[in-house]
Amino acid sequence: MSETQPAQARRFPLGRILLAIAAVALIVLAIAHLRGSGKGRRGAPPQVVSAAAAAVGDMPEIISALGTVTPVATVTVLPQLSGYLTAVGYQEGQDVAKGQFLAQIDPRPYEIGKRQAQAQQGKDQAALAQARSDLARYALLNRQKSIAEQTYTDQRYAVQQDEAAVKADQASIAQYELDLDYCHITAPVSGRVGLRLVDPGNYVTASTQPGIVVITTMKPTTVEFTVAQNQLAKVLRRVNSGAKLPVTVYDSENSRQLASGTLYAISNQMATSTGTVTLRATFANDDEVLFPNEFVNARLLVDTLHNAVLVPTAAVQSGAPGDYVYLVNAGQTVSVHKVTLGPSDGKHTVILSGLSAGDVVVTDGLDRLSDGARIKVAQSASSAPGAPGAASASASAAPKSTAAKTAVPAAAKGEAHVAAPGARATAS
Repeated sequence: MSETQPAQARRFPLGRILLAIAAVALIVLAIAHLRGSGKGRRGAPPQVVSAAAAAVGDMPEIISALGTVTPVATVTVLPQLSGYLTAVGYQEGQDVAKGQFLAQIDPRPYEIGKRQAQAQQGKDQAALAQARSDLARYALLNRQKSIAEQTYTDQRYAVQQDEAAVKADQASIAQYELDLDYCHITAPVSGRVGLRLVDPGNYVTASTQPGIVVITTMKPTTVEFTVAQNQLAKVLRRVNSGAKLPVTVYDSENSRQLASGTLYAISNQMATSTGTVTLRATFANDDEVLFPNEFVNARLLVDTLHNAVLVPTAAVQSGAPGDYVYLVNAGQTVSVHKVTLGPSDGKHTVILSGLSAGDVVVTDGLDRLSDGARIKVAQSASSAPGAPGAASASASAAPKSTAAKTAVPAAAKGEAHVAAPGARATAS
């Protein structure tokens, strides 16, 4: 018993010492891990982005809308009397002038009717002459008191009746002459005829549908398009001031310019179902590139903003703060900066308030950015002329106040190469 007790006493302190050493080692390892992860976070590389400096320039205010080519005149030529169609004097698709011969209806029935009316007119004129002769004789006898007053009065009425009959005959002859003119159908307007609707040999009437032919005026022509009611005030203000607003028309794919014209008419009513009003622009269309009823894209230039602050549209974000940009600050960091947007042409957007010329904003690599994030701006490279100036790495690192005072030469305008592409970010 005396030998075992000292051995146990020696084992128990040794085990406790080993446990203590293991615990201390675990604590040291944990502290080292935490310090290492903290250093890793603090030492994470900044995100590479592209940036551009806000520049001053002109921005056109353009209203884009889907339009339809609407001819100045589209006339369906209808027969105005009945008869057999004996001849057609045009070729399908031919350009015709106003008054040019188009078709002929058999005139013989109307020529016969005209001769009958002329014969009746001769008979009534003879009766009128006899009645006037009797009236003159009755007038002399009436003055001599040789006949009754009633006889003289009746003869006067007989003359008036014969005069009216002659006038009726003249009107009947004029009607037949007009019918003969209607038999010879001519173009009421200048334009292009379409496909033939009735062939010679058919019997046509005044109600024949769809008519004989359709004539469409090709030049000049117009384009109708609609604008929203909240855009109408600017258009009316410019039109009422006497401005001639230019309108440019592009094809249905919006890739090729077709023609340029001017706005000349605004509808007098708003469409309550759509909240839009119809506008019409006129085009010379000398090359006939605008085809009737063709769908086109119309762009109405309402006004031009001069000396406006412009940034690439890619820099503008929308989220919880509203419209904002990531502004490059001193120390290679960014901050969320609220802005008020103006017109845009797709590539660039006007900043009405919130930025000054020379302020540098992030244009690409926005997907992982947040307020206060560290960045590295890619080296600038030239781009299309007229774009807002791109900021180099050194320029973006400058303080905001210095960047705002730095002039952006027109020749140096251009956006940096995309270094870290990403989707547009939404502020949290």
